[in-house]
Amino acid sequence: MDRGPRLPVLGEKAPDFQAVTTHGPLKLSDFEGSWVILFSHPADFTPVCTTEFMGFAEIYDELKSLNTQLIGLSIDSVHSHLAWVRNIKEKMGVEIPFPVIADLDMKVANLYGMVQPGQSTTSTVRTVFFIDPVGILRAMLYYPLSNGRNMQEILRMLRAFQASDEHGIATPANWQPGDKVIVPPPVNQKDMEKRLSEGYECKDFYLCFKKL
Repeated sequence: MDRGPRLPVLGEKAPDFQAVTTHGPLKLSDFEGSWVILFSHPADFTPVCTTEFMGFAEIYDELKSLNTQLIGLSIDSVHSHLAWVRNIKEKMGVEIPFPVIADLDMKVANLYGMVQPGQSTTSTVRTVFFIDPVGILRAMLYYPLSNGRNMQEILRMLRAFQASDEHGIATPANWQPGDKVIVPPPVNQKDMEKRLSEGYECKDFYLCFKKL
């Protein structure tokens, strides 16, 4: 029985690929050592995608400051991508600084489960993949064709992953940089009793907060 597109798995290596882009040939593994945000959009010269590309361009410099490479993709030709990028600059006054993959053979789209038959068999849905500096897939977001993404949520998630990696903590719901973070829960009774005297803001032994 057909189970639909295969999705990559969180916590495993993100599937490597080589692709043609608006910035020339690109391999995912070339970016090891930095974070990668790989995203797909349904098609060039479409209204929601145009607003998203302008949104991604707006956060591009901030992503770069967070050691993150942004890469776009759709099942369009590189010539279509180039024409659309030029159109956005001419009509909207926004320059698109990141590479866009031309995935006409759908190789990358199929590796990442970007084509969802319930939405379309010829266009990618709006996906976002967070890949860490050692190539591990950390998060996946899937949006339908009809609704654009929130760029600030993408930035928030990236900062949360980086804070967790650097400080060995978790982040609570709605966390923003500067908010208190969650201390990992104790693994034994000794740790449980010890943590209550370590100066954390504890609601109970399993839920303790601290400032970074």
